[in-house]
Amino acid sequence: MQALSLAFLAFLLYLAAASWQGMVLLRRASPQPLLVRGMALLGLLSHLPLAIGLFGHGVPVLPGLSTSVILISAGVVAVLLLVSLFKPILNSAVGILPLAGLALLLAAGLPSPERAQGLTPGIALHALSSLLAFAVLAIAAVQAVLLGLQNRALRQHHIRGLVQALPPLTTMERVLFELIWGGVGLLTLSILSGFLFLDSMFAQHLAHKTILSLAAWVIFTVLLFSHHRLGWRGMRAVRWTLGGYGVLLVAYFGSKFVLEVLLGRG
Repeated sequence: MQALSLAFLAFLLYLAAASWQGMVLLRRASPQPLLVRGMALLGLLSHLPLAIGLFGHGVPVLPGLSTSVILISAGVVAVLLLVSLFKPILNSAVGILPLAGLALLLAAGLPSPERAQGLTPGIALHALSSLLAFAVLAIAAVQAVLLGLQNRALRQHHIRGLVQALPPLTTMERVLFELIWGGVGLLTLSILSGFLFLDSMFAQHLAHKTILSLAAWVIFTVLLFSHHRLGWRGMRAVRWTLGGYGVLLVAYFGSKFVLEVLLGRG
């Protein structure tokens, strides 16, 4: 009950922060980055006891769906707040925060059937790099959605509203590729550390995640190479970013959702 109360409080705070930033994008409120960050930070502080509480029993080497969602959603919000201090990505809060809050609320009500196991430093490196890669690329995906909306509005000669609220198109695109570069670097570290420190990345319980993570890595790497050498940008960059992130999302949560929620297996 306490976990659900904290999760609900975090959800409300995340939703409040996202709502204000959404009104900014709709030109119905003035930008208040400190207010948005403050509400999101309070939400994260309500979220963290649930995440930290997992460590009291030891985080499993292969966490289940609820554990993964609680940890990763906290990581995504934390990365968003940190990076927004240096890059103009706070608009991504409109998508990131409600999804993080809803995911947390749903995960807090799920059982966590896995048994705790100790983490070696190598596996901890793999887990941390995996979490950060997912977080950075999640923000990149929302950035891509905003960039796509901005592109479409400009093509339709709608220069008011959303276009005025967002940074210039060139800035949006530059930040998108900076996020992808960072995410690919972290994903590379995650994959390499997995091969080094896990018993077998192609064991039955890991094969799907390994193959799909490698596929996502290839998609993002092709996008970065083609942007640098062939000048890929605009809607093509948006589609490849969302495609790569979709594959990564299935890699992280697909089989866990099927096994634990649809089939009811621990």
